[in-house]
Amino acid sequence: MLRRVLEEFGLFLIPFALFLVYLLLTGRNPLRRMHWDPHVLRLVLAGLAVVIGTLVYEGLFSERRPGGYVPAHMENGRLVPGGFR
Repeated sequence: MLRRVLEEFGLFLIPFALFLVYLLLTGRNPLRRMHWDPHVLRLVLAGLAVVIGTLVYEGLFSERRPGGYVPAHMENGRLVPGGFR
């Protein structure tokens, strides 16, 4: 679960990283707040769009398994590992 949250947070930060690169390429100081203030709302919306887009894409095109998860159990005195069937 934590891996999934970190992945989505990383995707959210992509527009901010691209804007930072843009500021560096245009010769502006990315540490000055005056360069970020007019664009923060657009960057947040772009980040949310990227996250929502990836969630929708994965929901539509992820691998489907026909069976359900069978937990680990005992058969004839031996432990049978769980898995998707």
